[in-house]
Amino acid sequence: MAMAGPITAGTGQSMGANRPLLYLVVAVFFLFGGITNLNDVLIPKLKGLFSLSYTEAMLVQFAFFTSYAIFSIPAGLVMKRLGYFRGIVLGFGIMAAACLLFLPAAYSGLYGSFLAALFMLGAGITLLQVAVNPLILSLGSPETAHSRLTFAQFFNSIGVFLMVRYGAEIILGEGAMRDPSGLIGDELTAYRVAESSVIGHAYIGLAIVLTVIALFFWTKRSVLDRQQAEGVAFAGTFALLRRPRLAFGVLCIFVYVGAEVGIASIMVSYLGEARTLALTPVAAGILLSYYWLGALIGRMLGGFLLRRAKPGYLLAAFAALAAALCITSALGAGAVAAYALVAVGFANSIMFPTIFSLATEGLHDEAPQASGLLCTAIVGGAIIPVVIGVVADAHGLVAALSVPVLCYAVIGTFGVIAARTKAVEA
Repeated sequence: MAMAGPITAGTGQSMGANRPLLYLVVAVFFLFGGITNLNDVLIPKLKGLFSLSYTEAMLVQFAFFTSYAIFSIPAGLVMKRLGYFRGIVLGFGIMAAACLLFLPAAYSGLYGSFLAALFMLGAGITLLQVAVNPLILSLGSPETAHSRLTFAQFFNSIGVFLMVRYGAEIILGEGAMRDPSGLIGDELTAYRVAESSVIGHAYIGLAIVLTVIALFFWTKRSVLDRQQAEGVAFAGTFALLRRPRLAFGVLCIFVYVGAEVGIASIMVSYLGEARTLALTPVAAGILLSYYWLGALIGRMLGGFLLRRAKPGYLLAAFAALAAALCITSALGAGAVAAYALVAVGFANSIMFPTIFSLATEGLHDEAPQASGLLCTAIVGGAIIPVVIGVVADAHGLVAALSVPVLCYAVIGTFGVIAARTKAVEA
């Protein structure tokens, strides 16, 4: 995300002087990537706990990702006013406070209280992303900026894999197998409080870690004072949507994030069905982590492939692979159906950066504004999963896979068009 604008001071500083801070910022990528995707194991836990429909369970993603649409542009303005280090500390503070809210949410026995905590957590992560992406570009020479960001994104993916992998064991414990449908009144409330306490305790641990990192950043404020964010002119930003390639790219970011998040959100339930592997929630959650591991492997391979193939055609090929895997999963059964859906993570791997670069190709001074539009489109992670939930409630999880297939068809079309046409220079 580049909503805060480019760096005007501190660019090209000595890499050695900033190395400890760079490692810390990379650790931040590791952390917020994992926290974001912890929602994937939170959904089946809350679905069983509150006897939710798929549509209701997908409100977890709706509450979280709606923050991107609401807070992306205000976060850029906050960064301009406060500077990077105060913005980072504020982002960590909001995230820590949101994590603390999970404890009273657990003891309230109310689903809505979890959604409120998730919305606040999303706001903090939005603010943090607006700060750390341009910041990491400034911690060294401009010539190595892209390699630093790639390095950080690599650790972001590792964080997702590890936190989903072990979060499944912590959050989706044996109690998740119990059926609360026969409980009523105080007995049901007591059951929900007891079962959701593990969620509260897990997020309290995250709050402590976030607070420690925020304090460390505060002690480094003399270094971060040199990193100043330039203002971005927001006037006319939405007029950029008149550029067909950018507008199509915004749509593709919307459907890509929605498809990726939506598939992950139903994965535990899907793998638990008799027609696939009939896994327990914990086992399904562990297998879900390999969906994200596939994305990590794909990003490593994608960096090599993107140097040797036209990005548009490569994007179309990966989108076609993702659609084919979804269809294979829907038409298959057993291990074929299960592992085909898990493998979609690999196909997703190069989509975000490739869509982003193709959509902004040819834009120069207007690139930061275009970046803001593309990042705001991450709200697809709020909308598409709900659509998947509605279809799943009406026709089942197999039919719900048609939604990401359509999303990948849109992305594939964009890739082909981008490969065959030249971007209009801004």
